[in-house]
Amino acid sequence: MKTAMSFLCFLFLLLLSLRLGAQDARQIADNAAKAIEFDAMEMTATLHIHDDKGNVRTRQIANASKQFGAVGKNLMKFLAPADVKGTAMLIYDYENKPDDIWIFLPALRKVRRVLSSEKSKSFMGSEFSNADMSRPDLGQFSHKLLGAATLDGKDCWKLEALSLSDAVADEYGFHRKVAWVEKSTFLTRKMEYYDASGRLLKTMTLKDYRKQPNGRYFAFSMEMQNGLNKRRSVISVDQFQLGSKLAEDYFSAGNLERL
Repeated sequence: MKTAMSFLCFLFLLLLSLRLGAQDARQIADNAAKAIEFDAMEMTATLHIHDDKGNVRTRQIANASKQFGAVGKNLMKFLAPADVKGTAMLIYDYENKPDDIWIFLPALRKVRRVLSSEKSKSFMGSEFSNADMSRPDLGQFSHKLLGAATLDGKDCWKLEALSLSDAVADEYGFHRKVAWVEKSTFLTRKMEYYDASGRLLKTMTLKDYRKQPNGRYFAFSMEMQNGLNKRRSVISVDQFQLGSKLAEDYFSAGNLERL
């Protein structure tokens, strides 16, 4: 009887520790998301697309985002070069359901909705995906704390996020993600994305975080390295403004072709 009770106590403590570990991992993921949340901002940025032969293509982007009730609305428009100028993308970021994404292509003079199956596709020929342009729905993943690690001299947690279904993996373009989250600030420093077989698909590195007047942080440099073809893309922020006076009708699908 004593042995059985000891085993039951051990089993209970093991299950409790696993449950608490999962809760801690989700809480860290929530805090990491909150550390970079903004009610409104505007910025201009440069996207550098490097191929495996050393060639570089450059894109100039203007971006504005603003929170309207429970919906975060984000509009990006391309300013240069001429072959992409006028292209625009609009994202409605919801709390508990999949995002809505629209894109306007000047050559077609038409606004169209981006399907869920297209969200994992390349963002304007870069190593970033369309899904990378919006916040992931944390509820579509299970979260696990893998332990602690040091990255570039910073003490970090290593968090694992697993897609809860094949549909989620197809939508986001990865089955498993491992993130390095700095303990003192909850800032995500690096993320690795894997497919179901364990292949490293891509690695995102976030640098040059700058604290804003509202106490939140923004990464002024984001690099995505493709683990399969060695291409990489870098987004560098040129100008950043906290807050926005843009009205809600600016963030509408009907406005994309008028920009």
